[in-house]
Amino acid sequence: MKLNHETLEKKGLKLYPAPQPVGSYVQCIRTGNYLHLSGGISVNGEEAYYGKLGKDVSIEQGQKAAAAAILNRLAVIEAELGSFEPLRRIVAVNGFVNCVPDFTDQAKVLNGASDLLVELFGPEAAHSRSAVGVASLPLGVAVEINMIVEIDPAV
Repeated sequence: MKLNHETLEKKGLKLYPAPQPVGSYVQCIRTGNYLHLSGGISVNGEEAYYGKLGKDVSIEQGQKAAAAAILNRLAVIEAELGSFEPLRRIVAVNGFVNCVPDFTDQAKVLNGASDLLVELFGPEAAHSRSAVGVASLPLGVAVEINMIVEIDPAV
């Protein structure tokens, strides 16, 4: 899977340095040919999304929040691997949406993440996914996403 900063810039996107954990965990664990990424919040540099879907945040803003969380996770992948060259497949995206109890459009919100991955990496970036509504998220963010990706075993 190919991706570089020039491609991101052409799309008006930017990866910031991988964030440091805000608790007692690590950003990712490599096991065999897989990276298991911890939850990344809807903050990518100065772009940050806070609040609850169905109250403070629209579906469109939620989709942007999910995209920001994906960029946050891509920064972790790049920090771990040095580039996106060893990335072979996006296996799973698990998203958590901070929302009011009767909000039912979590899947629409997470489309912001899934659509961005396919836009950046092509159709081979299609993945399995969960979209779960939750009562709150760390720091009051709108979206949190964790991922599993497959990497080249030679790396």
